[in-house]
Amino acid sequence: MNLYLQIFCTFAKIGAFTIGGGYAMIPLIQSEVVDRKKWISSGEFIDMIAISQSIPGVMAVNIAIFTGYRIKKNTGSIIASLGVILPSFLIILLLAVFFRSFQDNIYVIKMFKAIRPAVVALIAVPVFTTAKSVGINIKTVIIPVAAAFLIWYWGVSPVYIVLLAAAGGLIWKKVFSVKR
Repeated sequence: MNLYLQIFCTFAKIGAFTIGGGYAMIPLIQSEVVDRKKWISSGEFIDMIAISQSIPGVMAVNIAIFTGYRIKKNTGSIIASLGVILPSFLIILLLAVFFRSFQDNIYVIKMFKAIRPAVVALIAVPVFTTAKSVGINIKTVIIPVAAAFLIWYWGVSPVYIVLLAAAGGLIWKKVFSVKR
């Protein structure tokens, strides 16, 4: 099979069968492009996740673009991004056309409620897998948990958390840096 067609089919399958968005797609993308196809290494995949979270846009599309570029440069990135976007676009288009007729159906409402725990699990798996891969332990998790608690419980703006973290990082570097 043509490599471009493989890229498109791989990302179309991921786009079609993932419920829950970008974070839920991470284990599927990793399974396909790292484990099965071996198009990229595990380390490259972790770097792609970090970069994809840092730049604007949908994370799954960003990962598809980076992966496609890694495999077949610009054309590969276009084909991979189309593959991951097209199934969702078509499904949403169909739902939009027919949703009015079944939006109040009790079975549809129950189905959406039943999907929620599965989506949470799909999001949790890549968090723990990535944390394990990059060596996160109890010491390194204290600051993010404290930041999340400050935002959630006391309503501190994330902007202040980022500024405080940047200042703390600069102070830490000044105090603990080794002079050469």
